[in-house]
Amino acid sequence: MGWLWAIIVGFVLGLLAKAVIPGKQHIPLWLATICGMIGAVVGNAIARGFGIEETRGIDWGRHIFQLGAAIVVVLLAEMIYNSMKRRKHESRRA
Repeated sequence: MGWLWAIIVGFVLGLLAKAVIPGKQHIPLWLATICGMIGAVVGNAIARGFGIEETRGIDWGRHIFQLGAAIVVVLLAEMIYNSMKRRKHESRRA
């Protein structure tokens, strides 16, 4: 059940990150989900470093760190994805 929640949270965080970033992102949905999953893990580590532990209620602080990390990861993935796509397109022309 842990993997299912990780995928669901990653999917939601990836979509939120894509929605927050201005402009259109060209990364596919599966990559946005993976970026959201990575962002969740990194955000949890950062929150733990700031002393935010899990509580019984909604951990708004932890979720903000997760979203922030997901935004950064989606931005990095977008840059890498576009760079690889551009190189592939240029190599076909040559």
